Amino acid sequence: MLSLNAQRLLNVALRGATLASKFMLIFFLARFLEPAELGVYGLLVATIGYALYLLGFDFYSFTTRELLRCERSEWGGVLKGQVAVSAVLYMVFIPLLSLIFLKGLLPSNLAVWFFVLLVLEHINQELGRLLIATSEQLLATLVLFLRSGVWAVAVTALMFVNPGTRNIDFVLGAWTLGGFAALLLGMHWIYQLNIGGWRKSVDWGGVRKGLKIAIPLLVATLAIRGVFTLDRYWFEAMIGLEVLGAYVLFMGISSALMSFLDAGVFAFSYPGLITAHCRQDGAAFRLGLVKMLTQTLAISAFFALIALVLINLLLQWLSKPLYLEYQGLFPWILLATLLYAVSMVPHYGLYAQGHDRPIIYSHIVGLLVFVPSTWLFSLYWPLLAIPLGLCTAFVLILLWKSWVFCLMTPAHYRSTRNNQASSLNQGIH
Repeated sequence: MLSLNAQRLLNVALRGATLASKFMLIFFLARFLEPAELGVYGLLVATIGYALYLLGFDFYSFTTRELLRCERSEWGGVLKGQVAVSAVLYMVFIPLLSLIFLKGLLPSNLAVWFFVLLVLEHINQELGRLLIATSEQLLATLVLFLRSGVWAVAVTALMFVNPGTRNIDFVLGAWTLGGFAALLLGMHWIYQLNIGGWRKSVDWGGVRKGLKIAIPLLVATLAIRGVFTLDRYWFEAMIGLEVLGAYVLFMGISSALMSFLDAGVFAFSYPGLITAHCRQDGAAFRLGLVKMLTQTLAISAFFALIALVLINLLLQWLSKPLYLEYQGLFPWILLATLLYAVSMVPHYGLYAQGHDRPIIYSHIVGLLVFVPSTWLFSLYWPLLAIPLGLCTAFVLILLWKSWVFCLMTPAHYRSTRNNQASSLNQGIH
């Protein structure tokens, strides 16, 4: 049995390996696949990522809280509610998602892969959340590594030694095998928990209550994810599938920044902000927020510097002239990612205080601004229209969240002087 410190170290190592594997995969796919194939892969991944929210509705946010409030012998009744919600959502959205292929937005030969991977990703995602709720963080990370990391390493290695594997079907097949392995591991462990309450009927009143909580946050998520999905389809429509491959590559490199910030900064910082707010500890809240901002800016600046210095060498190594030809896209895509990364600091500051509405509104307005601004840019700079539209939307989101954070955050959370004054007043009274 591993010690607690050893478990934490292994957990961090597995998460780091998963992130590195995903980054390595997109980079080596750019070397071994044709740009058009990489473009299709990028569209498929973005569409699956967006469709996951339609099948889950973020209902886990309600389910997890309810599980933590009751005994394990009653969990089955709670989980049946989530299964019932997902069953209804499957019946509604699976037929609608078929229109993606009927309308030719994605090649029809990928339809089977799409739906198999979509179902696997959704079930594995919910299993991972359940494992975290049962304090099995290490196992949840191992499930994540199986569904997102280990198969990517295997694909990369096989593509090196066997040219016959250098095609999108092989990649999607390996992804499917990884998903099945993760599913078997997760289901086996859930079975070992001996969860009770499965004979209870579905609490539809609880389901309605959960949907009222989950749907507003879902709207915000769909809006911001809509930006990251619409951008690829719009780029393909304006510029073409081959150049979309370059866009997917550059976005994949830039997105590695968000992956590292999520795992290395935000995941460790925002729980402390929530605790400080619950205790009304202004000094701890301010210290945590300043630390988050400092780390975000430092890591972002370092990442941007290294990426800009090395990008030309990396593209030359790929031996694909198209990527070098459209290298000018990269700085703008990187800038958009940097703006989005910094906006997450006031985002978590608001979230920790329970101010969800400003977050929801900013994401919706960000999507609404992205569409007309991108259209306007497309009239003058078609190639840069999407990155410039992203920059415009994320500048607005950053300013909106920062402004609302300053308005809605108590003064002693933000100012040392005000905090000292507050402490003095408390001492006098």
